[in-house]
Amino acid sequence: MKILVIGAGAREHAIVRALYRSPQQKNIFCLASNTNPGIAELCDEIFIGNFNDSEFVVSYANEVNATLAIVGPENPLANGIADALWKAGVKVIGPKKDLAQIETSKAFTRNLQSDYMIPGSPKYRTFLSLDGVTDFLNELGKNFVVKYDGLAGGKGVKVAGDHLHSHDDAIAYCLELMAKGGEFVIEEKLIGQEFSLMSFCDGEHLIHMPAVQDHKRAYEGDTGPNTGGMGTYSDANHSLPFLTVEDISHSHAINIATAKALKEKFGEGYKGILYGGFMATADGVKLIEYNARFGDPEAMNVLPLLDSDFIDICQGITDGALDQIDVQFKNKATVCKYAVPEGYPDNPIKGEPIDVSKIENPNRLFYASVDIQDGQLVEAGSRTVAVVGIADSITEAEKVAENEVSAVKGPLFHRTDIGTDELIQKRIDHMKSLRQ
Repeated sequence: MKILVIGAGAREHAIVRALYRSPQQKNIFCLASNTNPGIAELCDEIFIGNFNDSEFVVSYANEVNATLAIVGPENPLANGIADALWKAGVKVIGPKKDLAQIETSKAFTRNLQSDYMIPGSPKYRTFLSLDGVTDFLNELGKNFVVKYDGLAGGKGVKVAGDHLHSHDDAIAYCLELMAKGGEFVIEEKLIGQEFSLMSFCDGEHLIHMPAVQDHKRAYEGDTGPNTGGMGTYSDANHSLPFLTVEDISHSHAINIATAKALKEKFGEGYKGILYGGFMATADGVKLIEYNARFGDPEAMNVLPLLDSDFIDICQGITDGALDQIDVQFKNKATVCKYAVPEGYPDNPIKGEPIDVSKIENPNRLFYASVDIQDGQLVEAGSRTVAVVGIADSITEAEKVAENEVSAVKGPLFHRTDIGTDELIQKRIDHMKSLRQ
């Protein structure tokens, strides 16, 4: 098999590593925006180019005779890369443009939930102007969220209390979004604990992955600006310490209902990774948003736990035969921690050398925003490298991850608290207080 992976971050490094572990004969090619040394080591070729350009992607896929493509980031999906590849005879892990609206349009997702009576939606309304905004904000009181409708690199959502401190702030942000010329969504702010639940989806059948909790804030104790994710953890039972059995089954049910609704709406199934961002609340599980691809860091938690052949799973997805694949994950806990450049996320330093030679287990190191300059590994400005600890408990996995991430040298920082007993106990206590 000739497999094309699109993207060159830590998520794609995890994808390539999972493909590489397969006993099947294969050649792996990568279309990248930068030279990821971890991917380069495992691939037959890493080629730098604009992977958001359909013509370029199809041309390269044809050149290497790719039969399967896996799309890592969201922007190529938004640009219809999957449509173009299917048309060219290449099977794709990643939804076509219409179906990718589950991530690319916040309004689309909420309206889909409403139209198909998918559970887990907060109160919401979509707007093109300020008409009705004040009334709806008054209805929601202090608990509101304003979301830009399209992709904004994780920076289009502003939350009451965190970014917006009054209704006047909210209206000012709405005006900013209107100036961009787009729809926006205002919805009820959900109170609880966030978690991610990703499912393999072949258009008809879903197989769910272990639940993961991400940490968006840059600094210890969940303070500081939002980031792409500073780290994540998962538990050996594939749930999380603050979730109930019902929480997990509800999130499964929401993903299943969403996949069914997409097929009904568009007449064809969603093939790829359906990633639900959920909130466990006092009133059960609610959907915050969807992503149309593997999460980053979440891919680094779940893919190393895969006991099944990842290529078999990919073929099951593209061929609509996922129900015939035995998908098994190890019953292990994971903790992932990112080392990021000083100044990240607002003013990260770039081009500075880093040293990963003291890492004990290079198979648990994932390269993200790095480049090679004069034979030296340097920071490229965003999250730099991630490490993953895998053990029988979160406590043990955290110790492994902390030891490894501390061994990465350079002008970097990381969150030492991710996966610690103290931080997890706070999550448990918070959910207990909400459920009383």
